[in-house]
Amino acid sequence: MPYKWDFSAVLQYWDLFAWGLWLTFAYTVGSIIIGVVLGLILCFGRLSRFRVIGGLARAYQEVFRCTPLLVQLMWFYYALPLLLGITIENYVAAMLTLSLYAGSFYSEIFRGGILSIDKGQTEAAKAIAMSDRQVMWRIVIPQAFKRVLPSFINQSVIQFKNTSLISVISVGELAYMAAVVNGQTYRPLEAFTVVALLYFVVLFPMTQAADYVEHRMRVSD
Repeated sequence: MPYKWDFSAVLQYWDLFAWGLWLTFAYTVGSIIIGVVLGLILCFGRLSRFRVIGGLARAYQEVFRCTPLLVQLMWFYYALPLLLGITIENYVAAMLTLSLYAGSFYSEIFRGGILSIDKGQTEAAKAIAMSDRQVMWRIVIPQAFKRVLPSFINQSVIQFKNTSLISVISVGELAYMAAVVNGQTYRPLEAFTVVALLYFVVLFPMTQAADYVEHRMRVSD
């Protein structure tokens, strides 16, 4: 017997979907802001002339880039409280994990952008008596910003999707709300289809924007 779709059963819980979408935005934006700040610190750490600082920054990057986000989430929520003898709320563990994870990727994006600037430009700027700080802020960063923008948008799209993982520790967001609605209606196809459509509606314009910016960058080069 063919399955009979009935979206009316799940759409009566539109307020839960709307709340989940708002929470997903909140976790995404919050973790991106913290991740960017952390990424800039790590980026300049990697570029530091001091090997110890560069080594610590690289070790951080490798740990967070080479382990699954889900494992990190479990570690911060279940293992770290045991290690420190403290209690960590699930939303705190979620934001902490998402931010630390994002920071490791943003740092490498920023570092790649800075290193892509031709050394001839920095040497020419120093030849006219510009300080290292002036060279960085007036020559390197403005150009690097344009070059990393497509990668930054792509990573932010990934970050938005990554928030779905925090539902495993019962943190409310879109995927968690879909599970709640499914528990109320026993309509998993409709509930998760609605959530998939919401993700698509939000992320499709962002991916198009990233492609457009990347195209414009290639044309301007």
